[in-house]
Amino acid sequence: MAMPDDDHPVAGRRPPYGQGRGRMAAGTAWAALLLGLWLWGRDLTDGGDLAKGPTTGDVAAVGRPLGQELPATHAPLATTPEGRPTEVAIGALGVRAGVVRTGLDATGAVDAPPYRTPGLVGWYAEGPQPGTAGAAVLVGHVDTTDRRAVFHRLGSVKPGQPVDVRRADGSTARFTVEDVKIYDRRRFVPRKVYGAREPGRAELRLITCAGTFDRERDAYTANVVVHAYLSKVTPAPRS
Repeated sequence: MAMPDDDHPVAGRRPPYGQGRGRMAAGTAWAALLLGLWLWGRDLTDGGDLAKGPTTGDVAAVGRPLGQELPATHAPLATTPEGRPTEVAIGALGVRAGVVRTGLDATGAVDAPPYRTPGLVGWYAEGPQPGTAGAAVLVGHVDTTDRRAVFHRLGSVKPGQPVDVRRADGSTARFTVEDVKIYDRRRFVPRKVYGAREPGRAELRLITCAGTFDRERDAYTANVVVHAYLSKVTPAPRS
């Protein structure tokens, strides 16, 4: 499969909603491109700064408040045909969204959910299932040409807050947020984002776009990445 270069355009990118012709859901498009590059063994070191929020070097992080104890880690679940995610819920944001499978497109990037369905979240199905060992990846649009999208407020998630992922077998995997980071595209290190922090642990990454829309490069300048780990599993209700 041919590798896209750093300037490879993502189909459908436009100026953001609220800036000129309206904001678009390129958040996942850019995050997906980064993931695609990483999956094919290439690092990306290109981009700009986050428009809002603190930045230090290449990353701004919302860390755990001093003294806050996070739940213990739950043992990973087994990979099964019915372990695929069907819904993600982030109570702190009032988000409850369906999850669709995504894969790599012809450019080597991960397909995002269609722009016409900004309320859906995409799961990279070639990676781990949420709840199994490794870092499962969920991507969502930040906005579209005329409205806010599912991960519009993703950057406001706080450490310690839960993210629930319902699976096709009826079980629910609860993840606890460890931190929220904002990555400048110029110093983006994909393995730090997509690689598991602890070997054998079940982890989750929630990703969307951030920063400003760079009209010259036709892309956003940063990515919001929520890092979370499996802390609880609720079995499927008995019939």
